[in-house]
Amino acid sequence: MSESAPVVHVVDDDASFLTAVSRLLRAAGYTVRASSKAEEFLAQLADTPGCVIADLQMPGLSGLDLQAALTRAGHMLPVIFLSGHGDIPITVQAMRQGAEDFLTKLAPKEELLDAVKRALARDARQRAERARLRELRARFDALTPRERGVLQHVVQGRLNKQIAADLGINERTVKLHRTAITTKLHVRSAAELARLVQEAGVFDERSPTFPKGL
Repeated sequence: MSESAPVVHVVDDDASFLTAVSRLLRAAGYTVRASSKAEEFLAQLADTPGCVIADLQMPGLSGLDLQAALTRAGHMLPVIFLSGHGDIPITVQAMRQGAEDFLTKLAPKEELLDAVKRALARDARQRAERARLRELRARFDALTPRERGVLQHVVQGRLNKQIAADLGINERTVKLHRTAITTKLHVRSAAELARLVQEAGVFDERSPTFPKGL
């Protein structure tokens, strides 16, 4: 994904309100894309930095429907909901599903701009974390099947002699594999290695076993 300026997406079927919010955001220096329907917004959405300001009640897909569709599509854009009236049960549902904020349309413009600032900062943090995890998992993908097998034993705290016996290889080969693992993963200690394994979720699923002597 190429780096680009964040976009604030405004989705509201009220044309006058959509225009007013868009002007406010542009005046504050934001790039804005306005849509009058959730379906229109979703059809044109690309994986670019930003956030979403959505009316809660709209014909067709509602704001909550839009939020659910983003989640299903793997788009993690923070959502700020706007409503013509406060509705506590819906507010709770929206926040439980990860909404950044829930404001009434009569809220001061400062509150909306503050919510947008927080939403964009959250999106930037989440994108940076996802990029870091992709890079980390790419390091693990560079390991050979045998190195992954040795690694699984290493993070369980087993000694080279024990690993050699379990895998049916000699201890010197285990040492060579461990050196290759630490080099590929850019780590210097077993503690750092264990931390990276946990962060990357390498062995979350049941790992394959290997025949002895390979």
